[in-house]
Amino acid sequence: MSLSDFFSPINPDKFSPKQGFLTSQLGLKANFYTDRFPDLEENTYDIAIFGVKDDRGAVNNNGCALGADHFRSQFYALNEGAFTSKIIDLGNIIAGKEISDTYFAVKTVVAELIKLNVLPVIIGGGQDITYAQYMAYESLEQKVDLVVVDSKFDLDEDEHEGIATGSNSYLSKIFLHQPNYLFNFSNVGYQTYFVNQDSLKVMDKLYFDVHRLGEFLSDISLTEPIIRNANMMSFDIGAVRSADAGANINAGPNGFYGEDICRITRYAGMNDKLTSIGFYEFNPAYDRNGQTAMLLAQMVWYFVDGFYNRKQDFPLTPKSQYIIYRTSLKDGSGEMNFVKSKRSDRWWMQVPYPTGISKNERYHLVPCRYEDYNTAVNGEMPDLWWRTYQKLG
Repeated sequence: MSLSDFFSPINPDKFSPKQGFLTSQLGLKANFYTDRFPDLEENTYDIAIFGVKDDRGAVNNNGCALGADHFRSQFYALNEGAFTSKIIDLGNIIAGKEISDTYFAVKTVVAELIKLNVLPVIIGGGQDITYAQYMAYESLEQKVDLVVVDSKFDLDEDEHEGIATGSNSYLSKIFLHQPNYLFNFSNVGYQTYFVNQDSLKVMDKLYFDVHRLGEFLSDISLTEPIIRNANMMSFDIGAVRSADAGANINAGPNGFYGEDICRITRYAGMNDKLTSIGFYEFNPAYDRNGQTAMLLAQMVWYFVDGFYNRKQDFPLTPKSQYIIYRTSLKDGSGEMNFVKSKRSDRWWMQVPYPTGISKNERYHLVPCRYEDYNTAVNGEMPDLWWRTYQKLG
């Protein structure tokens, strides 16, 4: 089966201004699947954009299946930044006869693109498509660190219109799926009044990382180490406040500001580990003046900009590019090691594997902040270290 079997081609002229694209705009910089499916094995492309025209799993947000084309009208009119982009737009995955058929298509496409070292950017569709995005890693037999930007936890157990995996329940499917390839889950930006307290207890019991919106209002850079740990990310456009992104019937008055969500997506692009990203729940039926389409286009632009500014500084080799700092706990129970990149000034924490767990590695590297190092310098164990150690066991 060829990847072309899953896609319907697109006509880029449909998204261009009346006078056509300018030479500096992405509409003339990107390539498109129009009549002949591109050869993805020639190492020609870094990023593949595609839409998913299926909103059967979107709870109370019918119409978000049409989001991809509205996004394209804004995105390709943006100017290329200080980078040379190698982007291919593969068109749209049309909804299958059953929603499971759509999931299969997304899973297959994402897995194949990752194998080819091409990063998929998915424009949904409902956020339940995240489940299919995750399933791609099962076929790759790869452990996953998942980061979701959302105002709530999608852990509901009730079926949505007879569909087991809805946009309000896909996380439950991921958490319970066997075999389990999920190493860590992080939520960025939940709002407490949308969250069942029992769900918070579940997250704590599983040693997952969940972060309230209020944690980032004074300093959005606090999201960077969380995002730097992700292999895959999923954005619900409803995590942005409705004044900035109202094209989602579930949008609320509180959420991330437009400029902050763009910084978050740039952090995502700069993450050397990240191999897939999805933007979901954008509904053009509620997009007054095209504002949300423009914001989504700018989010993806910042992601691309971050991608082409990756530092490739994950602490492996050569050691001359890093500084190792050693600290001791107050009670004398042990030593903690931190690694700082000379290239980017970013920090990682070394968390040792419990005895006998890993034969090939002595420790697991976790992105952290300078503040975590200061906590250890003062003789205290950072909470991130303990949670990670528990997961490793």
